[in-house]
Amino acid sequence: MTIELILVAARSFLFVLVTMLPILNPAATAPIFLSLTEGASPTIRALLARRIARNMFWLMAGSMLIGSYVLDFFGISLPIVRIGGGLILASVAWRLLGATPATPDSRASLAETFTPEHAQRQAFYPLTFPISCGPASIAVAITVGVALHDVKVVFSLARMGGALLALGLIGVLLYLAFRYGEHFLRLIGEAGTAVFLRLTAFILLCLGVQIVWDGVRELVLSLMPVATHLAALI
Repeated sequence: MTIELILVAARSFLFVLVTMLPILNPAATAPIFLSLTEGASPTIRALLARRIARNMFWLMAGSMLIGSYVLDFFGISLPIVRIGGGLILASVAWRLLGATPATPDSRASLAETFTPEHAQRQAFYPLTFPISCGPASIAVAITVGVALHDVKVVFSLARMGGALLALGLIGVLLYLAFRYGEHFLRLIGEAGTAVFLRLTAFILLCLGVQIVWDGVRELVLSLMPVATHLAALI
């Protein structure tokens, strides 16, 4: 029985890791983090990376374990979550696309104003949500959480344990990407960094629009049977 539970937890670990890691994608969101925290000291960035990794873990774990029950309680459907979160993601990406490069003077002023209190306020919004884990991640986490349930409570607990271990590993990878991503950008130079950040922001904008479109499409498809039924009655 113990070996069977370990195998169940291991399969759940691999399932969540393979499913969630490409969606959360710490390497792709690290440039956005660096752009939004430009002017912050390495100490502040390390503090933010820790907080964001922790926030991501709890947000994904909560979505996975109780997300479907919360949505049912408030009567919120997944398409609505996609539309609302996609709009937020697109607005953040739009601001990043229009941001002007910081001059040495502006960097100095930013470094003075970017205090630990400022970092704490930004740790969840927008750096954790929707940058690090957006509506698509939450929707997938809720779906994965439903798939982890089992008739036997012991197996459900084993699967949830494996899932939480996978989220913990992704949190460590997110911390490392945010903490040391600046070294990678330093290698490609200032011009390369500007191009890379703009490209990443554009991809983020496209993702936001795609998430909104997916939500709208799901709503339209859910209305089609109702419309067909009404047309048949008429």
